[in-house]
Amino acid sequence: MGIILKQSLKNTLVIYTAFLIGGINTLVFYPQFLGAEYYGMIVVLLSASNLIMPFIAFGVQHSIVKFFSTYNTKEQKDRFLSISIVIPLLFAFVIGAFWNHMHYWIMSKIAKDNENIENYTHYIYFIAVCCAYFEFFYGWAKVHLQTVFGNLLKELWNRIIITLLLVVVGFKMISPSEFIYALTAAYALRTLIMMGYAFSIYLPRFSANLPDNYLEIIKYLPYIVIAGSAGALLLDIDKVMIPGKESIHKAAYYTVAVFIGSFIEAPGRAMMQILQPLTSISLNQEKLKEMEQIYKQSSINLLVIGGLFFVLVNCGVHELFKLMPEKGYAGGELVVLMISLVKLYSMFLGTNGAIINNSKFYKVVLPIGVGMAISAYVLNSLFYFNLELGTNGLALATLLTMFFFNSFKLWFVKQKFSITPFTTKTVPMLLIIIGVLGAFYFWNFSFHPIYNIILKSILIVLSYLFLVMQFGISKELTMLFAKLYKANS
Repeated sequence: MGIILKQSLKNTLVIYTAFLIGGINTLVFYPQFLGAEYYGMIVVLLSASNLIMPFIAFGVQHSIVKFFSTYNTKEQKDRFLSISIVIPLLFAFVIGAFWNHMHYWIMSKIAKDNENIENYTHYIYFIAVCCAYFEFFYGWAKVHLQTVFGNLLKELWNRIIITLLLVVVGFKMISPSEFIYALTAAYALRTLIMMGYAFSIYLPRFSANLPDNYLEIIKYLPYIVIAGSAGALLLDIDKVMIPGKESIHKAAYYTVAVFIGSFIEAPGRAMMQILQPLTSISLNQEKLKEMEQIYKQSSINLLVIGGLFFVLVNCGVHELFKLMPEKGYAGGELVVLMISLVKLYSMFLGTNGAIINNSKFYKVVLPIGVGMAISAYVLNSLFYFNLELGTNGLALATLLTMFFFNSFKLWFVKQKFSITPFTTKTVPMLLIIIGVLGAFYFWNFSFHPIYNIILKSILIVLSYLFLVMQFGISKELTMLFAKLYKANS
């Protein structure tokens, strides 16, 4: 776990720095400088681009992780990369050719009060193309076990750019419309930088010849693109639905609650950057014991770290909403709880998704993807439009969909590989999370929210870490704390 721990710590530092900057943007700068209307518009534009991106990338960012380590010669690697780099371009041209039709379809789903978004729909396409190629070149770096720089660009770049642009908007140097244009340009520049970095790691000799296993790749891509589309749909369909019924301001309010609830997933995102290619290598080399070890260790370590942030977030969110500049942001505690539960369960699964996607059973992602997409759409429509549960209904739809299909994936890996992420420490760890949450959730100090959050957080961290260490939950984290203690003593 040495390389995993080393790069995961670096990636976690990057992601939490990004979350800190993103939190300042989300909770302070966006509401203060841009306002809920334009913030909501940007949320819709970025969410829509996330929905379209998988159809442009067409799964190449996943295929490069799965297949690159199977090639033993430079010639085959170069053929594979050469054809992979062309695929997103072809689909970008196809989608671009029909963009006018997509524009009118998008506008048909937008309420009349939000029709000012009409002048900005073409940015959805440009951002989607940039993100597709960024993910491809990031995958290029991942297969060489170089994840930190790409993770920095993915998590930190946009947030820093947004901070700078929001400050510029605040000083009236550019308009909100120019902000959207500049943000799109930042996405393009990020992609070019990632491309240069990928080429510096490995520069292929481009070839028009196909790799020997091209038929296997062709069979693989449609399954993965459906899975990627389903994942994007689950993450962003709720935000895109809001302007069809309510003011676009609501998208901003809901996004803040989702952002806070998603805060706990940073360690999982960081660790998976290196675990995905390592899991693929273990499967390709048929080292199933190694794969099982990674599965179990990633699960318990992510449960420990994710559990801490789950408790911190949910015990401090009520006071945090008191600091928001607009009343519309308050009242999202239930959304935060449901979204954070989704993230915690996903983190507990560890490398489950990587095992399925990189194994010979990858075709199961087709029914899983279709099922998730249908469930997300039906439940969101039912809870939001029919039962009128508001944004709580959107979060509930996400929770139910993810709980069911994550449970299915847990069962599927158990059936096919006879392995689970459970260890003897899993149940004690869950009891620690529940116990600390129950102890701190229902009370607050009577003074200022900031001091309240700080004091409660200190008490939670000390209590939580004491219990984790006392019960010896994670050997890796215990060793890490021991090293830190020795270094400071």
